[in-house]
Amino acid sequence: MPGAAESVFVSYVGADRAWAEWVAWHLREAGHRVELDVWDWRTGDNFVERMDRALGRATAVVALFSSSYFDRARWTREEWTSAVARRRRLVPLTIEPLDGGEVPDILAAVIRKDLHGLDEQAAITALREAVAGPTGPLTAPPFPGTTGAAAPSVDAGGVRPRLPGGAGLPEVWNVPRRNPHFIGREATMTRVREALLAGRQTVVQALHGLGGIGKTQLVLEYAHRFASQYDTVWWIDAEQADQIPVHYTELAARLGIAAPGAGTGHTTRTLIEHLRTRERWLIVLDNADEPGAFETLLPTGPGHVLITSRNPGWKDLVPSHGLDVFPRGDSVAYLATRIPDIATHQADSLADGLGDLPLALAQAAGVITTGMTPDRYRRLLNDKTTRLMANGAPPGYPAHLAATVDIATARLSSAHPQATELLRLAAFLGPDPIPTAWLETTVGRLATLTVDPDDFMWPQSALQHLSRSGLARVDHETFQVHRLTQAIVRDHTGEADATAAEHDVTTLLAAIAPSDAVDPVGWPTWAALTSHLTAGLHTAAQHPPLHATLIRAARYLCVSGQSHAARDLTAALHPLWINALGEDHPDTLGIAQYLGHATADLGTEATARRIIEDTLERRLRVLGPDHPDTLNSANDLAATLDSLGEYEQARRLHENTLEHRLRVLGPDHPDTLTSASNLANALDSLGEYGQAHHMIEDTLERRLRVLGPDHPNTLNSANDLATAVARLGEYREARRIFEDTLERRLSVQGPRHPDTLAGASNLANALDNLGEHEQARSLHKDTLDQRRRTLGPDHPDTLTSANNLANALDNLGEHEQARSLHKDTLDQRRRTLGPDHPDTLTSANNLANALDNLGEHEQARSLHMDTLERHRLILGPDHPETFTSANNLATALANLRQFRAAEQILGDARARSRRVLGENHPDTQRVTENLAQVLTALGRPFEAHRLRATGGKKGQRRKRR
Repeated sequence: MPGAAESVFVSYVGADRAWAEWVAWHLREAGHRVELDVWDWRTGDNFVERMDRALGRATAVVALFSSSYFDRARWTREEWTSAVARRRRLVPLTIEPLDGGEVPDILAAVIRKDLHGLDEQAAITALREAVAGPTGPLTAPPFPGTTGAAAPSVDAGGVRPRLPGGAGLPEVWNVPRRNPHFIGREATMTRVREALLAGRQTVVQALHGLGGIGKTQLVLEYAHRFASQYDTVWWIDAEQADQIPVHYTELAARLGIAAPGAGTGHTTRTLIEHLRTRERWLIVLDNADEPGAFETLLPTGPGHVLITSRNPGWKDLVPSHGLDVFPRGDSVAYLATRIPDIATHQADSLADGLGDLPLALAQAAGVITTGMTPDRYRRLLNDKTTRLMANGAPPGYPAHLAATVDIATARLSSAHPQATELLRLAAFLGPDPIPTAWLETTVGRLATLTVDPDDFMWPQSALQHLSRSGLARVDHETFQVHRLTQAIVRDHTGEADATAAEHDVTTLLAAIAPSDAVDPVGWPTWAALTSHLTAGLHTAAQHPPLHATLIRAARYLCVSGQSHAARDLTAALHPLWINALGEDHPDTLGIAQYLGHATADLGTEATARRIIEDTLERRLRVLGPDHPDTLNSANDLAATLDSLGEYEQARRLHENTLEHRLRVLGPDHPDTLTSASNLANALDSLGEYGQAHHMIEDTLERRLRVLGPDHPNTLNSANDLATAVARLGEYREARRIFEDTLERRLSVQGPRHPDTLAGASNLANALDNLGEHEQARSLHKDTLDQRRRTLGPDHPDTLTSANNLANALDNLGEHEQARSLHKDTLDQRRRTLGPDHPDTLTSANNLANALDNLGEHEQARSLHMDTLERHRLILGPDHPETFTSANNLATALANLRQFRAAEQILGDARARSRRVLGENHPDTQRVTENLAQVLTALGRPFEAHRLRATGGKKGQRRKRR
């Protein structure tokens, strides 16, 4: 070889894997170091990291140009652009004809080497010259396009790859036409190919899954994609196992080994013996649903067998791959390919309605491309599912989905009626997995299921038949019926049977619902249950026995942090129940309560207030002032007023609600403790820190005793205690409590729950107060990112995190970044909360501080003056927030050398802070130190000394959280 060995990375698309293997094998034979993902990367590796490292090591990137290579959605774009950016040597090899418009302009001038259209020896020469320069004559093994058996050369665990397309299709070939619209499934294709190459003797792989899942299409694509690697590829419709010998006889005749007059049994044995001595053959057994019938019919020898089946029982006999519906990205990509003008949101909605089932996607594309709009098709799916799914079989599929389901259910009904009953019941539940434990718990109460009390194998026996028929996916704890299969089964169910099934579904869902929606122990059950309640919401809403369950489900969604889902559920139910039950019915008011709760949790408190006030007014009139439900609404209204910054009104309503709950429910009832906790928060908002601290301690003690240490309400009280401790300046103790509470919340509620994110935000504030600004910045940034994703950019909690991150940046000296973030946060708070909301004034105060730090003292003074006036008006002159505003304004005045004005403001602020917070509070100490500095600047050092003797704290201004 004339050139030095290169370190080569092979860049290609999945559809061209056969070419990639052939190129990699011959480059290794030529002495180059070659990295090929499917040979060298392990399952579980991070694809992006491995690609980046490989490109970093490579001295040459061999790019296999094809029409698919330049698709914008392919990773190949990152690979070739990285090679260009790193100035790596790019070696383009064209493996199919390309027109001028397919290759990007930046690569158009790069000299390419054509491999397509060459025989194998010429292609090897062209490949080696492209990578290492011209070579002399090569001595190579015989061209493997002949049918004779040859000892395989092995690399990367398999037979030496043959030049793709070099010999055309195999001489023995009966595979159906390729699906021109095949897309996706690359990961599964890779797993199948790797498994087939892993062994030296016969390798059998089965693909199993629901009807219409795309098993046949995947194997069909495999056969065409890797046709050049085989001498014989024989496709068999294996649905009728007793006909396999007939198909084998046809293959034997094509191979020239069938003896004249011999029976199919003899010829089958002859074929199997023949294949044992041959290599490079592929047998496809399509739709082989009875594994036991194939025990003596699977060929052996150095070849491959691929099986498709609805029956997962194959996994007990041969290595198998369970095929699921398309990932959503593949569904959208498929629809975009078939329907070029479809918008992404339309494709996503259509894929959702079709449950990402490949056959259904193909049928939908066929209808839409003949004149129906995607939006109309999506609407028709709601109540015309069966008729749509009976509208023609797309090319490559034997039947449309409705027929596929009908045939399977007819067979199931005649052979296994118990399984049919279970299928019908499942059709009236949701499309998500159904825990089998639900059936075991309620079987005696379900009228539509015929179960022998002594049949200890039920429901497993019925589920096994459902699974084998391809009508359900079954694992050891759940089973699942596809949403379109459900719709077709429902449409074919008579009115009486449908009514009975709906009644049984109501019985089942009501029976398995946990009684407590707040305790996280029951949340896994609620998570599964809620998906089935919401799937058939109109039906569920019409069954009064489910009303209480639906109301508790709404509460679960609220307390588990699923505010959007809670709002969607309650907003759908509320008008339904108004029409069916009336506006003042207790169930209507119950769902209205959680509609208000969810609306408030989404940060739209003004809208929530109107809903909650209306609910409270109706409950007062219908139920009276002492009814627990009325008190729930009163509590919700008070909490909403607190969020709106109307602290005095909130305090009065919380006090009244707590008084009623103490009298009606007692001091230790969870609802009473909720009122006590909320009143303490209102007192904290009003700056009455000492009283709030005392009430929080008492509430926490009671909740620990009544609810336990890990209950969400107990964790709320622990968080409140840490906040109260921090208000009093005890930052280290606050940090300790915040850390413990956050750890518990992560364990109990998870990392994305709003309460967990609030705990993380509070801990970051404690770190900032302790001077650990870098740690605080990191935690604030992570919390802000999480809140933006889960709550949205304008949610009050998100804006709180933005404010706190800006403070941390200011503390780290990154004043320009802090100013920018504070300005953006202030603008958003003014827009969403209004100019006088306490949170808006907090942002104004902090932006003014950032301006002061940047030397823009006049702008800072003006903003501080406006903020102080608003604080005095909204919160009063004796609120700690007002002291802070006064202190910060005085600092800005001092920076402008207006010391007498600063002295007057600081003197008043210090007197008020000493009276409200105490002499030793950090905020009082800050004001004292700032006043001492101003007195010194005024030439009165002895007065400053006396002030400092009372205790001052270094630092001029106070940021608000």
